Amino acid sequence: MTLPLNDQAIAILKGNDRGSYTVPTKGLYPYQWNWDSAFAALGFAEIDLNRAWVELETLFSGQWANGMVPHIIFHEVDDGYFPGPGVWGTEGVSGNDLPSSGISQPPLVATFARKIFEKDPAEGIKRVGPLYDKIVAWHKWFMECRGESGAICVTHPWESGRDNAADWDEAMANVDVSGVGEYQRRDTSHVNPEMRPTKRDYDVYLAILYYARAHKWDEKAILEGGPFRVADPTLSFILLRAHRDLVWLGDQLGKDTSVIKGWIASLERGIETLWNPAIESYDAKDLNTGKFSGNVTSAAFLCWYAGLTDDRVLSHLKRLLDAAPHGVTSLDPENPDYNPKRYWRGPVWVVVNTLIGMGLDEAGHKAFAERLHSDSARLIEQGGFAEYFNPEDGTPAGGGTFTWTAACWLAWVSKELGEG
Repeated sequence: MTLPLNDQAIAILKGNDRGSYTVPTKGLYPYQWNWDSAFAALGFAEIDLNRAWVELETLFSGQWANGMVPHIIFHEVDDGYFPGPGVWGTEGVSGNDLPSSGISQPPLVATFARKIFEKDPAEGIKRVGPLYDKIVAWHKWFMECRGESGAICVTHPWESGRDNAADWDEAMANVDVSGVGEYQRRDTSHVNPEMRPTKRDYDVYLAILYYARAHKWDEKAILEGGPFRVADPTLSFILLRAHRDLVWLGDQLGKDTSVIKGWIASLERGIETLWNPAIESYDAKDLNTGKFSGNVTSAAFLCWYAGLTDDRVLSHLKRLLDAAPHGVTSLDPENPDYNPKRYWRGPVWVVVNTLIGMGLDEAGHKAFAERLHSDSARLIEQGGFAEYFNPEDGTPAGGGTFTWTAACWLAWVSKELGEG
């Protein structure tokens, strides 16, 4: 007998729970990932508020002395994952005894902490209090170490969360991989290689990592000579929204939020530098060359989630939704690099649908929000709680029994729009 979807989703969260943190899925991702963990907390908030807060508290246990919250925290050794803590080489430079990666990920915590807070404000006051200054320090790190162009940049494709997005292609093509050497990937032993980044992608990922490691993860050295710095709509929009929610949390605690409000104004101006008039969309920009990527991706549609009222990309959203039965595609299907199976080159991600859908709903674009809502529900009903899905036939792809897809079902997909 098949369990109801709510029960299946809860079982996935509990099955991926490691006590104080949640892994994205067994095998493929055996550690605590930053934005996955934020989604896990949002999902746990539907069934266990204390466990939701513990997830966020554990994430910040890996925070660096400079404020950065890593994209992976290696709580336990697992030889089934590459690159592990020995490859990252952050020991002794982070100011934290927990081994971790040396880059961050999209900062969802302030926004989701607000949503969890609103479920029980009395408990929220107690739990946000110790976290608040840590979140502020993380946001400050983004503004100071990734914000030189006004928008927020990534120093590694993994930092964006959209590992092999077409946005990075030209910048990655300029990275020298001659010194990478031999290595053994582990991801393709868990998932069909057709669904994962290519060998050339991984060569570049490691070359960028090795550069930063050789410079002991010094942000000044990475800024001045790093091989990869690309201003990213994903990070910029998500941080802008997080700034707004951090102000709200600060207000609940009686904090002076004037600095954060300044960050909001600055980032709103900076995001305008990501508008590419040639394609009439928000776009990634290579800061080493000044060139736009020239791609319409799902990242552009996070503008409403960020609290912007700009509707210039609505026509692109409609076009992408019309082009595939299951939206929204991660890359424009008209793009020659579109691939419905390969990670961020085309597949639809319920987590991205959730963020875009939240923004559309809040901005009053109810019909578009409902389309993403119904598409997400249908994908899960037909294909389960996969990491991502083929937008053309809805088949599940990537890892299975995925934490963040289950969390999105509980917190957004299974609810009425505007609820939660």
